Amino acid sequence: MNPSSTHHQRTSNEVLLNVNQVAKSFGGVIANNNVSLNVKKGEIVGLIGPNGSGKTTLFNSICGSHPIDSGSIVFKDEEIKTFSIAEIARRGLLRTFQHTKIYTGVSVLDNVCISFPRKKIPSYLEMFNRLSKETIAKAEDILKFVGLYEKRFLLAGSLSFGQQKLLEFAMILMSEPELLLLDEPTAGVNPTLINGLIQRLIDINRRYGVTLLVIEHNMRVIMSLAHRIYCLAHGEVIESGLPKQIKNSKKVIDAYLGAK
Repeated sequence: MNPSSTHHQRTSNEVLLNVNQVAKSFGGVIANNNVSLNVKKGEIVGLIGPNGSGKTTLFNSICGSHPIDSGSIVFKDEEIKTFSIAEIARRGLLRTFQHTKIYTGVSVLDNVCISFPRKKIPSYLEMFNRLSKETIAKAEDILKFVGLYEKRFLLAGSLSFGQQKLLEFAMILMSEPELLLLDEPTAGVNPTLINGLIQRLIDINRRYGVTLLVIEHNMRVIMSLAHRIYCLAHGEVIESGLPKQIKNSKKVIDAYLGAK
């Protein structure tokens, strides 16, 4: 099945994330030059561009990994540009990385259980009580959703790379994000599994109501996944629009050809 064939947009007019005129340099090298973009609640927004165009730097700025030089980053009507990674995460904005962040030495189920939001657990004693009931039940439900339920007692390190990606998604869903930033979600995944991964991301957006902002080099993936796409080149937004518009944009085509 082509994932895009059943992909319908369910969005609102509420702007969840607003990045306005963000600039960031490293040692005189401009990584982001007055970048502006917005993500509405319920959307899947793509972020593309040649290597070195500033995509990951922008993600790092949004998530609080480093301060920005100028501009603003507003999440749920709150300026977050000076917040720490933890403060931003507690507000419901999380990210994945190109390399999975899982605990390889414990079980798949334990990985998901320990991702339960701490703000909902009054004490560690209560945490252990909950782990026997609500938390485990929720974790198992999420593992069924991502297709890892049968592997829940295996060590996470024994999973294939693609399965570890799915586990990372499960851990994030357990954390109940409102906005998830995905950095190259299909990188390193077996090509035969990519369609299934695309569908999982669409399902995460639909079933769990998670808004997605996705960096992706695979153009087929991003065209199947995104409602809207921004293209960066040399640290600037050079084009934005619907997937069909981006696919046929001379600016986008020239940016990719010029990078080769």
